[in-house]
Amino acid sequence: MGEPFKNLAWDDFRLIKAIADVRSLPAAAALLGINHSTVFRRLGQIEEALGAKLFERHRSGYTLTTPGEEMVALAQRVDEDITAFTRKMAGREIAPAGEVRVTTNDSLLIHLLTPLFVKFRKTYPDLRLDVVLANQELNLSKRDADVAIRATDSPPENLVGRRAATIAWALYGRADDFPDPETLDPESLYDRDWVSLSDNLAMLKAVRFVREHVPPERIGYKVNTVLGLAEAVERGLGIGHLPCFIGDARPGLVRIGPLNPDFSAGLWLLTHSDLRQSPRVRVLLDFLAAEIAPQRNLIEGL
Repeated sequence: MGEPFKNLAWDDFRLIKAIADVRSLPAAAALLGINHSTVFRRLGQIEEALGAKLFERHRSGYTLTTPGEEMVALAQRVDEDITAFTRKMAGREIAPAGEVRVTTNDSLLIHLLTPLFVKFRKTYPDLRLDVVLANQELNLSKRDADVAIRATDSPPENLVGRRAATIAWALYGRADDFPDPETLDPESLYDRDWVSLSDNLAMLKAVRFVREHVPPERIGYKVNTVLGLAEAVERGLGIGHLPCFIGDARPGLVRIGPLNPDFSAGLWLLTHSDLRQSPRVRVLLDFLAAEIAPQRNLIEGL
């Protein structure tokens, strides 16, 4: 058979990995941006060069054989090595220029970060920002983002950064409904209508508190975004817990309960360890930390 491996290239490994990931040739073709017949032909050529079948064909899709599993494992290692090399090169930039991809959530963006990003762009016009709104954790190891700005008490272990502030929470109601909130009987609040974040955000202690302490028939409205929750309280749909930097910034809302330290979370500025010395990443993190510091009283409900 001669030298069966001499014609294999990285694109061949990518193709096999793509088929393994999606288990069909048309889907792999779409993933790679080539046509179905090309995938079919190249798969046959690769199997012929190796002298081994890489997939078993079933009605449910393409399933890896043992040689196929070995090839995909190697492709995965090479892909990770390439990604790691790219991160390290990005960390060796000389001057802060280019694009920084930032992931955060909508409430932090609207009520805190957008004014800071405006000031950052005016200060560093050679740096561009690509902001991705996502509540789920993007993979900074895979360069889905360069910087993550998150409200959490458990930042991922593979990321580095700093805790810029503590986000405080309190109970809010519509100001028109509570002209004298300091005279309220806390127990009477459980007889009122409530609004809450959705059950898919039950990892938040404020959500669990409402679920455990408020009668279900009193929770008339749920929404999966903090901004939507603030809007609902302000419109009079019910009372609800909000971060203080959102609730205190809305004239139509008033605090009807004290700060609850159990609900608080850290405001973290995070990046991957390979990018921490990148000038464009470092200058953004330093800038945000300096700009957030004067606003800590607002963020921490003081």
